[in-house]
Amino acid sequence: MRHKITFIPGDGVGPELSEAARRCIEATGVDIEWEVFDAGVDVMDKYGTPLPEHVLESIKKNKVALKGPITTPVGTGIRSVNVELRRALELYACLRPCVLYKGVRSRYDKVDIVIVRENTEDLYAGIEFDSGSGDSKKVIEAINSVSKKKLKSDSAISIKPITRAASERIVKFAFEYALKNNRKKVTCVHKANIMKATDGLFLTTAREVAARYQGKITFEDRIVDNLCMQLVQRPEEYDILVLPNLYGDIISDLCAGLVGGLGVAPGANIGDDTAVFEATHGSAPKYKGLNKVNPIAMILSGVLMLRHIGEKEAADRLENAVKKVISDGKYVTYDLKPTRDDPTAVGTRETADAIIKLL
Repeated sequence: MRHKITFIPGDGVGPELSEAARRCIEATGVDIEWEVFDAGVDVMDKYGTPLPEHVLESIKKNKVALKGPITTPVGTGIRSVNVELRRALELYACLRPCVLYKGVRSRYDKVDIVIVRENTEDLYAGIEFDSGSGDSKKVIEAINSVSKKKLKSDSAISIKPITRAASERIVKFAFEYALKNNRKKVTCVHKANIMKATDGLFLTTAREVAARYQGKITFEDRIVDNLCMQLVQRPEEYDILVLPNLYGDIISDLCAGLVGGLGVAPGANIGDDTAVFEATHGSAPKYKGLNKVNPIAMILSGVLMLRHIGEKEAADRLENAVKKVISDGKYVTYDLKPTRDDPTAVGTRETADAIIKLL
């Protein structure tokens, strides 16, 4: 079966990493027709935006995209290209598996945690008011008229919306992912002991959804600061974590640190009928063109993509090839060597070449 997929190379180191991932995906033998479009700082002069409308239209049509890291230019109307993609395509679930592969330097023996992060609301909704602005004064007056706790007149304000609908949707996604992938436990992460209205709603909704899966998937909840301590002490106790937007962003980086860093941390942003696959890390423009940055996060994002489109056997072969290269430790980039100045470190292309030879 042929799959038509939107391919966005990105900018900075994005094109190098994306090409490495594409070569590895193609080496599995899966029949893919790539529809290639550029986005990011490199297209600003031509289109006046880092995210041209035709790129969005391609993803809407094809339903699947592989995207390299993209820099958000300073001074544009878009706060973040990634945030805009999630908003425009209603990609409400951010999926970030954090798996410790043999050969990666870590303080742990086993980590296999999946982050399921709500993507559309919370403090990242972008509802903000600058200190001293006319709008902030109106908001402060409105809040002070109904709240016993008063805001000071020079406050900058960020609004944290949490809805029952979005909370139910993301928790259901976490449980369904657990069922489909033979996972055993879902942990809801919150700060409901302090933020009783917003995080309280998230937790209450999670408990309601969990009741539907009783006897199939174990459910528990953890306060976010306590979870951070326990992840550092006993990461093997956790399986799937479902979190509101801000906590999900922070905890996914913490978990990436447990398994070797962002260079081995894949990601996906998924909606009801559309999905965009990308590495967790940024575009690192200072390394552009140096053939230096680790491509494994992008390649593993390709593994997630292959599973999403039903090519499980190819996905398993590609992941096993990645595991073998990491375990051997010969053809890996500097960040996976015992020391970062190891002269035997190879480049982006050479790591991809080594993986391809095993397919």
